[in-house]
Amino acid sequence: MPMIESEVHPEQHLLSLQFQNFQNLMRWRVGNVLLVSSLYDSYIFEEDGTLHELIHHEYIDLNLSHSPEFTRVSTGREALARLQEEHRIDLIIATPHIEDMHPLQFVKRARDQGASIPVVLLAFDNRELVDILAHPQVSLFSGIFVWQGDFRLIIAIIKQLEDRMNVERDTAMAGVQSIILVEDNIRFCSSFIPIIYTEILKQSQRLISEGVNPSHKFLRMRARPKILLCSTYEEAWQYFEEFQDHILGVISDVDFERNGKADPEAGIQFARNVRSRLSDVPILLQSTLQENALKAQSVDALFVLKDSPFLLQEVRRFMAEYFGFGDFIFRTPDGVEVGRAGDLKSLEELLKVVPDESLRYHGERNHFSRWLKARTEFWLAHQLRPRKVSDYSSISELRESLISSLQAYRRMQQRGLITDFQKESFDPQSSFARIGGGSLGGKARGLGFLSKLIAEHGFGQNFARVEVSIPSAVILGSDVFDTFLEANQLRTFAMSSMDDEEITNHFLAARKFPRKVLVQLRDFLKIVRVPLAVRSSSLLEDSQYQPFAGVYDTHMIPNNHPGLSARLRELVTTIKRVYASTFYRRAKEYIKATSYRLEEEKMAVIVQKMVGAHHGRRYYPNFAGVARSHNFYPAPPQKSSDGVVSVALGLGKMVVEGGPCVRFSPRYPGHLQQFSPGEDALVNFQQEFFALDMEAGAEHTIESRDLYTRKYDLSDAEADGTLGYVGSTYSSENDAISDGISRSGTRLVTFGPLLKNRLFPLPEILDDLLRLTSVGMGTAIEVEFAVNLDVAEGDPAQFGLLQMRPLVVSRDFEEFIPTPVDSRLILCHSSQVLGNGVIDTIHDVILVDRDRFERSRSQDVAQEVGQFNAALLSDRRPYLLIGIGRWGTLDPWLGIPVRWDQISGARAIIESGFEGIVVAPSQGSHFFQNLTSFMIGYFSVNPPMNQGFIDWEWLSTQTPVESKSFTKHLRFSNPLVVRMNGHEGKGVILKPE
Repeated sequence: MPMIESEVHPEQHLLSLQFQNFQNLMRWRVGNVLLVSSLYDSYIFEEDGTLHELIHHEYIDLNLSHSPEFTRVSTGREALARLQEEHRIDLIIATPHIEDMHPLQFVKRARDQGASIPVVLLAFDNRELVDILAHPQVSLFSGIFVWQGDFRLIIAIIKQLEDRMNVERDTAMAGVQSIILVEDNIRFCSSFIPIIYTEILKQSQRLISEGVNPSHKFLRMRARPKILLCSTYEEAWQYFEEFQDHILGVISDVDFERNGKADPEAGIQFARNVRSRLSDVPILLQSTLQENALKAQSVDALFVLKDSPFLLQEVRRFMAEYFGFGDFIFRTPDGVEVGRAGDLKSLEELLKVVPDESLRYHGERNHFSRWLKARTEFWLAHQLRPRKVSDYSSISELRESLISSLQAYRRMQQRGLITDFQKESFDPQSSFARIGGGSLGGKARGLGFLSKLIAEHGFGQNFARVEVSIPSAVILGSDVFDTFLEANQLRTFAMSSMDDEEITNHFLAARKFPRKVLVQLRDFLKIVRVPLAVRSSSLLEDSQYQPFAGVYDTHMIPNNHPGLSARLRELVTTIKRVYASTFYRRAKEYIKATSYRLEEEKMAVIVQKMVGAHHGRRYYPNFAGVARSHNFYPAPPQKSSDGVVSVALGLGKMVVEGGPCVRFSPRYPGHLQQFSPGEDALVNFQQEFFALDMEAGAEHTIESRDLYTRKYDLSDAEADGTLGYVGSTYSSENDAISDGISRSGTRLVTFGPLLKNRLFPLPEILDDLLRLTSVGMGTAIEVEFAVNLDVAEGDPAQFGLLQMRPLVVSRDFEEFIPTPVDSRLILCHSSQVLGNGVIDTIHDVILVDRDRFERSRSQDVAQEVGQFNAALLSDRRPYLLIGIGRWGTLDPWLGIPVRWDQISGARAIIESGFEGIVVAPSQGSHFFQNLTSFMIGYFSVNPPMNQGFIDWEWLSTQTPVESKSFTKHLRFSNPLVVRMNGHEGKGVILKPE
């Protein structure tokens, strides 16, 4: 009987061989990553599990058996020990915040002990890199990137290293395509890499449709284009020559190193040479110089201006055609699909209905544990992996076991984590859930991390009859913001307009809001009927070096209308206000002073239950404030590390906006920083408080800005019964202050009764909290809180944690050592100084004229300063700002109520006491946070109290460049010299002679 020859066509045979080759692609993969960082840094990267989502989606689509596992250590010593003891680590990612050594020391020790695996440095700000990049040992790193809030950067780093290791073999084996990316600017590179990999994955998703069967579809994903990252001409050209037949495209800077030195046309020459070999390869050139556009056109390359506000959109548009994901697919043994799950919840629902044969089929092959591991659900995967189908008496028992395991795991996951909002499972007392995709933003991320710390450490359980918690909330992810802008075509207008009122009106008039989000917000309001705080949580907010404190809006709403639809309209209108604040003038001016781009900013929104109680038409907590783990102005016996608390009666708005408040160290609560009594000094005490007006909505329209939060007199607090905890009485007869309000006299908020008589364990809670959170973050921190003591009988007092952000404390290696200076050369000296080092680039002074200053006209002074600031900022001229009273105060009688954008160009600032005004910087205010984050030299001077000196007479003799009603602009040919010792808190400013 003759043999029957195969009927397979040659083309089909080659296709089969090609997919066999695909199985052998990506041989070198990152399976185990060692993260050397603080706990908070690692939490930032995970972005509440979003990083895990990206990883598991890609690895499922690639049909790999496992996704990378992350191990974190806090110290370089432990990391080096693991390198010696374990040989399974494929990649090290280090941050600058290693507890026991500088990252340069760490990488050198790692190399000295023979480690050859990639070590990547991931910084959080360009300023962190200045000293590191100047050191020759920086070459020991395999790559350096800057974290800018995009969690995709982590997976991009991994994939970029995998591409570098696999490109030669994979190209030769299967003809895998590559993209050459030439960029020597670390910050720009860190923005591009995640975008490019996102688009590559989208392209890969499109490519799977070309697979001839399900297996081939997954294998096809392994052939995705690779990225070859270069920083010099020679490196890029070497890659091009080696893989020129497989180059998919080129994205290149114009100005980078060639022949060992910077070449302003290196990118043009590279594009020209590429064109001489490959005429049709797409090339995108980018530059900060517009004149390079014509040069790019001459080599047939597209061009984008780096300074363009739409740079990232242009890169996405250029990459749009190149780039994908996958679900768990339930099948029967013969390959028929019977269900598809994209997450644990849908997996659980399908497990209830899929046929027994499908369940047996996947169970016998460990498909469940493998899929879960690809999602980085390692714990659950390991729980399921040892179990065999034969261990169960029936498939029904297997089904129930799988479902119960998933349910138990989901409940465990919700402890201290942010979950997707579902009205059936949302707990109005403790849940923290998200609506929509995208980033949670910095503020929500901080709360999520804080929730995690509290849950894992059982914080607050040692304080009897006190419930320490984060008020329940939902977070609208940044994708909702993007969808809202795009649906209403608002982005271009908002980015270009400088009129805040015009921006607000456009946003409020926008009619299109994501329908699914509206449905979920309605479900949320059905559950929660108490007043709500609607807070900004932008992508860049609460970052470690530019926290954007007070830049965006927070609004309080009563949420008490009897109609659900009316409450929903009120909430959506308020969310729109927060969205609009992303583009206000103050936000744009703030971003100008940073290394970020407005285009990179995205806004998430937190809708959170307020902490407080009803007092007639008012709603407010007994007190609220800000606690910092680092005290910039410790008074003996306090130390900087003891921390400081700023607290006020009522809503925390009084503290964060720089109003009068009480400051104390949680370690020394009895040592209150009181001002001396006397009629003139009473202005320094809190005389009013903020509360939510629950009836304001019935009198005004919801379109009015800042409608519901109002100031009230202390007599209202006394009538409400809330002043007794924190109040004292001033007697003019004996010029004395006594704790409590039982006597007649002027009421003051001193917190004496609470702190001295231990009516509430506020110092103990805050002391423990600051220690826990600062260790968890690996840096100094700031926490906002509110306390409600007016609870039902038998219920615990409520201590609500509202916000946590990193606090910028200088970590300079070298410290300026003051030397004696001729007193005639001194313009100012102080022993209350923030900052460290020497500033010698200031030629301009903006000065409040002491002889013309009127406290009743302080608002006008602020406007004049803002005008000078705008002009100097436009000319890129840093200046010294000298004022009277407190800068950025909420109370115009205590100083000058400037907004941050009105003084954002100042490089050094002097605050001087004046005629009964004692300058006491509010360490809990947003204004103070921005001072420290921008590392502005900050001098506090109180001549009436013999604290510091400023030479007003010399200033009055200088001829101004320009004078206004209350302010002057001085300019000198020689620079003023600012010298500061951050450790001792001392500084001096020298005249320009």
